[in-house]
Parts: sequence; structure tokens; C-alpha cells
Amino acid sequence: MRVLAGESLSVPPIWLMRQAGRYLPEYRKIRERAESFLSLCFNPQLAAEVTLQPIRRFGFDAAIIFSDILVVPHALGQRVSFEVGEGPRLDALSEPDALGRLRPTIDHAVLAPAYETIARVKSELPPAVALLGFCGAPWTLATYMIAGRGTADQLPARMFAYHYPQAFAELIDRLVDASSDYLIRQFEAGADAVQIFDTWAGILPDDEFGKWCIDPIGRIVAKVRSRIAAARIIGFPRGAGTRLGRYLAGVPVDAIGLDWMVERSYARDYVQKRRAIQGNLDPLALLAGGHTLDRAVDAILEAFGEGAFIFNLGHGVVPDTPVAHVEQLVARVRRMRGVR
Repeated sequence: MRVLAGESLSVPPIWLMRQAGRYLPEYRKIRERAESFLSLCFNPQLAAEVTLQPIRRFGFDAAIIFSDILVVPHALGQRVSFEVGEGPRLDALSEPDALGRLRPTIDHAVLAPAYETIARVKSELPPAVALLGFCGAPWTLATYMIAGRGTADQLPARMFAYHYPQAFAELIDRLVDASSDYLIRQFEAGADAVQIFDTWAGILPDDEFGKWCIDPIGRIVAKVRSRIAAARIIGFPRGAGTRLGRYLAGVPVDAIGLDWMVERSYARDYVQKRRAIQGNLDPLALLAGGHTLDRAVDAILEAFGEGAFIFNLGHGVVPDTPVAHVEQLVARVRRMRGVR
């Protein structure tokens, strides 16, 4: 929270995207008890336990609530399921008339278990550990909602936006309102900060990047802060590259998450001087471990350690990542700065 307020610390705080998940044996035991992935997300007792597992094991400086970005489409009335080994499946919104199947506003009753999970975790976290909520950005959510699944280039959503720009804008508007309301409720339930994941921002051409990434997220931030004035918000526009400057100009987030593809000198000189940054270890370097991991960690600390910085991955933990490699990572970050 101090870094999100712009403070530079000699020891950067550390947490990892997807830090609660299937690379942990204790998570796999919990997962066996749940009927489905979505039912696990909506079981406050189990979801709270999964959220707390990596805090107990690794002592991260932040816990991120165990959930999924697609709970928002689910709460708007779209059928969502998760197939083992295949990822999410949704009833595709392949034509404008299909948008009529969605609710006009988000159903908070559907999301009530998520808010209960946040309250449970907040009551059990050590005082020095921050609690993060999150949501998916409207563009990224729309790509799954229209295609009905993740695709290599999210072509269905991109073509939908070109062919039916008015209908697509209406969908984005609905997602802006739903996501804003969802984040507000997360803050009210006890979240200290939130992150907005725009996983597919990088595939947008330049004009569309402003229209479908920057503008909607800027509106979400404004709506959230109209209710939660001091809300701390992290933006993560994966793949934005040198367009991060435009993103920061249009989206007043407190920190920006960097993917592993960003040139560190650019991020240090043109991004970190304007806002706190978070990132950007390649998840495959964590998977590799050993000297590869040590060198990658040291390079990031060297590049960003003098400014406002949160250590994280450039995307989520890969499922096959050994627990020992995460232990190595945490020790390296903290030992390099004189912490045992």
C-alpha cells in the first residue's frame, strides 16, 4: 500500500499473479473437494482457504482473492463453465441480438459469495499483508463473451467490433458499469486495493486500443473513485508495450503492471517516473529456476529497485512451476535487499 501511494522501498513488496492455484499441492487437495472450478470460486470457506495458502507458505506481502474474471459475465446472466484441460466455455454472443440474453445490470446476489470470501480473508490475514481484489477489463471480458472461449488472436471479438460497432460499444458500456459496481463492492467488503486485468489489450490496433482499452478502464476508475475516493487501483494492460504512456495519460491508476515483454529501460525511464510499477518476471524463468531465475530476478531489481516498485510476474504462475522455485524467488528478492 505504501508503494501504491508512490513510496520507494529498499525491499520491494512481492506477490504473484495466480499465486493461489494448481502448482500448490494444498490447492489440489481443496480442488478435489469442489464440484467444479466455479463452485470453488463461490464457496467462501474454500475460496478463503485457497487465498490464504500462498500467504502461509511463502509470506507474500499481498493476498489476491481466489476467483476468476469471468464471474462478471456469469453475474450478467451468461452461462460460464470451465472444462478440465480446455479452459472456460461460455454461451457465445456471436451476433448483436444475443446481447439481449444478458441482464441489464450485474446481479450482486450471484456474487455475494465472493464478497463473503473477501471479508473472511480480511479477518484472517496478518495486519501487514494487503488484500487485493480484481476484475477483468471490459475488452478482455468481451473477447471471451463473444467467442465463447479463449482463442489465439481473439478474432471473433475483433470482427464483431468492426461489423457491429454500436452493439459492441453497448456491450462495453454494460461491462464498464458491471465491473465498476463489482469493484466497489469488493472495496466495501474489505479489499485494500484492486487490479484490473486487460489480458488481451496487446492485440488491439492503435485506434482500437484507445477506444476499447484506455477509455473503458478510465471510466471504471472514475466510477469506482466516485464511491471510494481513496481507492488504490493497479492496471495491467498486457502487451501494451510503448503504448503504456498513452494508457497512463488516460487511466489514472496508482500502479501499472508490466508484462515480461516490456523493455525494462523504457519502463524505468518513461513509466516508473510517472507511476509505481509492478512486474515483470517471465513466468518461464520462474519455471526454469536455478541460475536462470537468479539472473532474471537480479536484472529486474537492478532496473526498478530505486523507484516505487512491486515485484511480480509478467503474467500468472505456470501450473507446472515447482514450489521450490517460488521459495527461491522470494528468498532472492528479499536477500538481495538485505532481508532474511
